[in-house]
Amino acid sequence: MTGIFITFEGPDGAGKSTQVARLSERLRGVGIRCITTREPGGTAISDRIRSILLDPSHREMAPRTEALLYAASRAQLVSQLIRPSLEGGAVVICDRYVDASLAYQGALGLDREALRALNRWATGGLTPDRTYLLDVPAALGLNRVKAARRAAFGGVDRIEERDVGYHEAVRRWFLDQARRSRRYLLIDGTRSVDEVAEEIWQDVRVVLNL
Repeated sequence: MTGIFITFEGPDGAGKSTQVARLSERLRGVGIRCITTREPGGTAISDRIRSILLDPSHREMAPRTEALLYAASRAQLVSQLIRPSLEGGAVVICDRYVDASLAYQGALGLDREALRALNRWATGGLTPDRTYLLDVPAALGLNRVKAARRAAFGGVDRIEERDVGYHEAVRRWFLDQARRSRRYLLIDGTRSVDEVAEEIWQDVRVVLNL
C-alpha cells in the first residue's frame, strides 16, 4: 500500500513545525505509522546543504545557486527518505517542499516555470497529496521568529533576515496558490495552536478516511 504525503507551507513564523509535531503525535496515537521531516534537511547530505543555505555569512549567494542547492537537498531527501517511506505505506509529513522554492526563490525574481521543471526533475515528479498552508501576516511571522531566536540566544538565518516586503511577496504567492489548487487547505495561523491543530486533524481524518 502506498502511503500519503502531506506538506506544510507558509511564511516564516507561521507555526508549521509546531503543527507538524502535533499532527504526527496524533497520528501515532491512533496507530498510524508516520514519518516527519523538514526542508532543507532531513538526511545527512541535506543537512550539510541546509547549513550552507541558511548561514547569514553567505550573503553573496546568487539566487540560482540558492535554487539549485534547495533542489539538491530535496533530491536527496526524496530519494533517501520520502519515497521509500511512502512505498512502505507510511504517512510522510514534510515541513516545506517544492512550493517553498516556487514561493521563496520566485520572490527573488527567478522564473517559476524553470523552478518547476528543476524540482520536477529533482523529485522525480513526486507531489504531495495534501498541503496545509498556515497563513500569518509577514510582519507577525517575522516577529515570532525573532522572539524565538532571542529566547534561544540565536540570530535569524539568511532567509529570515530579508526584509518584510520580500516575505510579503512570498506570502502573496502562497495565498494565490491556495486559491488555485485543491491540494491546498488554507488555515488562519493567527489563531491558537489548539484551534489550528484541530482544523488540520479534522481534514486529515477525511484525507486518510479515519
